[in-house]
Amino acid sequence: MNLAVRWAVAAVACLLLWSPGAARAQPLFSPSQDPVAGSRVFGAKGCVKCHSVNGVGGKIGPDLGRIPRPRSFYDLTAAMWNHLPEMAERMRQFGIARPHLDPRETGDLIAFLYTLNYFDPAGDVEAGHRLFTEKKCVVCHQVGGTGGVVGPNLDGVARLGSPILVAAAMWNHGPAMAEAMRVRKIERPSFKDSELLDLIAYLRSAAPAPTEGPLYVLPGRAEEGRRLFAERRCVLCHSAGGEGGRVGPDLVERGLHRSLTQFAAAMWNKAPKMMEAMKARGIAVPPLQAEEMADLVAYLYSVRYFAEPGDPARGRQLVGDKRCLGCHSVSGAGGKVAGDLARLKGLDAPGTVIAALWNHSFIMEHRAERRKVSWPKLRPEEMADLVAFLQAQGRPR
Repeated sequence: MNLAVRWAVAAVACLLLWSPGAARAQPLFSPSQDPVAGSRVFGAKGCVKCHSVNGVGGKIGPDLGRIPRPRSFYDLTAAMWNHLPEMAERMRQFGIARPHLDPRETGDLIAFLYTLNYFDPAGDVEAGHRLFTEKKCVVCHQVGGTGGVVGPNLDGVARLGSPILVAAAMWNHGPAMAEAMRVRKIERPSFKDSELLDLIAYLRSAAPAPTEGPLYVLPGRAEEGRRLFAERRCVLCHSAGGEGGRVGPDLVERGLHRSLTQFAAAMWNKAPKMMEAMKARGIAVPPLQAEEMADLVAYLYSVRYFAEPGDPARGRQLVGDKRCLGCHSVSGAGGKVAGDLARLKGLDAPGTVIAALWNHSFIMEHRAERRKVSWPKLRPEEMADLVAFLQAQGRPR
């Protein structure tokens, strides 16, 4: 694993993927599900022999660092399940032993895959240099000895390992910058696509190298971010997963699931409207420390981890629709080849259920082939329903 990937994996250790939500059917994602431990599972279980992560690793299967969003717990587990027959065949062809996963390993592995796109790739330095001039940043700011002196010197950006620090600075200095631009008749710039990423890449390249000091990564603490979301009154205008105000957009809707740099750019682009709305409601613009900004982003990023909770009743229907009852029974009704699903014990968390499905699939695949039964494909929402049903079987009645 190269330095960039190791850095990203190490950084993501601090992100506690935690899913809030009142009366959700699924348990909260425990901080014990460790993305860094999941990266070790990815290597130790041989996943890296077939799959790469952002170009590092095997080339047999798809690059898991480049699969598109969204990728909630159930998006990922459904994809793993649906591709299992193809994965099994490839493993046989290449003599790769099929791994057994315990519940902890399964939770860690999925947490690792979920967080892969939390960090951004490097931006384009040349494009960033051009943007620094075109967006008129150079009029007020200096970097590497070039530029204006109205605003703060940007050489410190070279030490930033995360655009979150840039987002915090842009937020806190936004009103002052807006006034300076108004006085100088500079049109307020906006950032789209990878423009902010490119600009940060240029600032890092142009600034003098720091003589010492830490590399600030700041991936954030999701639980602390949830507290700040309410304390700083973001919740009065914005909802998170359907809970909160309706003045602004829901910040964790799938279409708004952004990376760090995309979040920073959106904060800048929307700042004028946000501040206008806050002024109208008598809400003071809250200053945010870099650590607080990181915590907020971690919270918003992690809310959708379990997406929508599954429905046990729909899961029970799926057991019949997907022909599971050809082998399994439920409370005595159905096949006798495999166990009774109503008597399963210990499936008290989604990761435990997914581990059981993964390990059971080794047997199921051969039986499906012998019986000439097609492999049952599952959509993410169906996986959520099936997990909810299986979990419900082990609960006291």
